Formats: sequence, C-alpha cells, structure tokens
Amino acid sequence: MLPPPPHDTDAPIRLTDNDAALAKLSAVRQNYLSDQFIKHFVSRASFQPSRPPLINVGTFVRTKAIDDLVNQWMDLSSKEGKKCQIISLGAGSDTRFWQLATGTRKDCLSKYIEVDFPEITMKKAMAIKKNKDLSVVLGAPADIQLGQGGTAISSPIYHLLPADLRSDPSIALGSLTAATENAARLLDPSLPTLLIFECVLAYMSPQESDTLLKWFHTYFSSREDGILGAIVYEMFGLGDSFGRVMLSNLKTRNVSLPGAVPYPTLESLPSRFLNLDYTSAHALTLKDIRRTFIDPIELDRISKLEMLDEIEELDLVLEHYAITWGLSTAHLGNRKAPWGEWGLQRREQHEEDE
Repeated sequence: MLPPPPHDTDAPIRLTDNDAALAKLSAVRQNYLSDQFIKHFVSRASFQPSRPPLINVGTFVRTKAIDDLVNQWMDLSSKEGKKCQIISLGAGSDTRFWQLATGTRKDCLSKYIEVDFPEITMKKAMAIKKNKDLSVVLGAPADIQLGQGGTAISSPIYHLLPADLRSDPSIALGSLTAATENAARLLDPSLPTLLIFECVLAYMSPQESDTLLKWFHTYFSSREDGILGAIVYEMFGLGDSFGRVMLSNLKTRNVSLPGAVPYPTLESLPSRFLNLDYTSAHALTLKDIRRTFIDPIELDRISKLEMLDEIEELDLVLEHYAITWGLSTAHLGNRKAPWGEWGLQRREQHEEDE
C-alpha cells in the first residue's frame, strides 16, 4: 500500500491569492477600479459573485495608494534620465505589469519581474500563454520563452520566476543578479529598482523577510548610484480583539502570520527597513490613506457606487492594514533630494501642486 501524499502546508497560503484576485475582480465590476486584465486570471470570472462593499472599498484604497507610489517611482526615474526596474514578490495574479505596459508610462520600464511559488507561476504562465490579450503585451511570440517546466516566462521586459521567498535569496533569486555565458543578469544595479510586497511578508518569519530585504539592499548599495525602494502592504497590530478574531479565522484555514508579530503598532512598521540600514521609511494605515490621501473627487465617486452603512466597521478593518515604503539612497549625496519626495502626499499638497 502506498504511503499517503505529504501534506502541502503551503497550499492555504497560495489560496490567499485567489481571495485577492476575486476581491480585485469584484472592485472592477462595481466600477471602483479599471482593469481589463484581471478577468483572465480568475477561473470562471463571469460566474464569480461580487464581494461586499467593505471589501471593495478596501481593495480600492489599497490599489490606489500602491499605484500612486509606483507611478511616482517611475516619474522620478524618468527625471533622472533612467528607466526603472520593478520586482513584485509574491505577485500571484496581480495585473500591474499589464496596466503599466499599456499605459502612459510604458517607456519607463526596463524590467518587470514577478516571483511566486511555482504552483502559482505555472498557473499564471498558462493564462498568459492561452490569452492573446495578455501575451501580446509581452512582445512578439518569438521573444517570449517558457522555461523551468512551464513555471517561468522570459520576454524582453516581463519575467515570471518560480521561487520560495523563504529560501536563501542568493540561491532562490540568484538568477536575478548573476550573469551567465548566454545571458546578462536580469537586474541592473545602476537602475532605480522598486520592490513590491502585497500581503507577502506577514506569511514569512521575521528572519526570512529581513534576509530577503537585506539581500536586495546589499546588491543595490554596492554601487554609488544604487537606488532601491520597497512597498509593503500587510496587516499589523493584531493584539486587540479584532486582530485575535482575524488570527482565529485564519487558523481555521491553516494560515498563520508570523511576520506580523514584530509590528504591533503603526510606528513600529518603518523599523522593518530602518533596522536594515535603509535610508528612510514611512507607514500609513489604509484608514488614514482613505481619509487624507485619496483624491476627494474619487472618494465622492465611489461613495455613490454602493450603499455602505458600516463606516465604523470599515474604519476598524482599514486601521489594521498598512502600507509601508522604504528607500535606500545611501551613496547619492546631494542627489538624494528628489528621491526624498517619494511617498504618499496629503490632499492639501495635491491641491497646492494643482
């Protein structure tokens, strides 16, 4: 008799990507967001029910804030006369590459790299391969190559790589920084590079996430002109009654959040970067972002999309999620100033700029 198959302890974590994709699809359908590509990454998309307004609003705030930080990064790179590199770690079904590659900033991209579990990247590679709306954005068919048993994609700008981010990054992500006889290294340390972690680091141990962030920092700080930024979206402050309920619900799905333990307060979140010698770091809750950093015209628009009675419940949820951004410009000297402007700006600043 054959022994039972080994228990896949990572399957529950991978399933959280499905939750995120369904939330994004729902927000798009209800006109909170515009995204023509997300439907291609959701099975039986037309049959999926909409999510509650609370989830739609949260998805809107999260997406708008991260989009703002990404767009600013690309604009600052252009002002430096350089293209930029973006690496989305734990990317799952994210569609940001396709949005950027078909938008007004498409010429700002040198490389866009997505990394996730091989089970996730294989699913994404299959979706890209079978859908022309996705594959045509990558380039000519001759320039698009599948690899590693169908879990990887290589094209002139977009690259999809399988890896376990908890592993030694010099091994798991070594192909990003190592040149071979047949190919140059994917990551150019002279180009401004942005890391994106959306609900990723909370599922890793603090030691694993620190090792990963330090590895990237070491690579880019080795050059005088190295510029590295990182965006982290995650839950935090889970020691109160709301957090305990969240943890209990996740436990029933065999999911834990070891990476959230060191960050009990909003003020503690920037330490993730500052303790690793990044130059600066800032954090905001989604509650604060919604109230103070989102364009009021947009807030007025989405307020008319669905009836949302549970404002207190919305605020309670949003104050347990945060976006943290860290910046490393150790060797720039006087050139640090423009990069120091990178970050979410209050509405008053937007209005003054206009």
